Amino acid sequence: MSPITLLHNPRCSKSRAALALLQQRNQDVTVVQYLKTPLSLAQLEVLMSQLGLQDPREMMRTKEAEYQQLQLDNAQPAELLRAIATTPKLLERPIAIVGNRAVIGRPPETVLELI
Repeated sequence: MSPITLLHNPRCSKSRAALALLQQRNQDVTVVQYLKTPLSLAQLEVLMSQLGLQDPREMMRTKEAEYQQLQLDNAQPAELLRAIATTPKLLERPIAIVGNRAVIGRPPETVLELI
């Protein structure tokens, strides 16, 4: 089995729960604290593809104050990706990645689809 990369925020209960589920199943998990190590634009584009998404909003936390402050309601996809790259708090969490597949761990049990 390929190692699982988990885009993780340790302050998020859902993210902690997803990590615990993977660890309980003895999965090889590489934890990426994306708030400390933000993803580049290129990485975000790949992530969208891995998630099978067309609209970046589907992997964004649109209820965050920063989303409103940046006035992203009518933004185009490229602008949304730039916003995530510069304000990583906007990225939904957790996200588990294996190979060319990824899932958003909401609910946390969703990450188990990758094992």
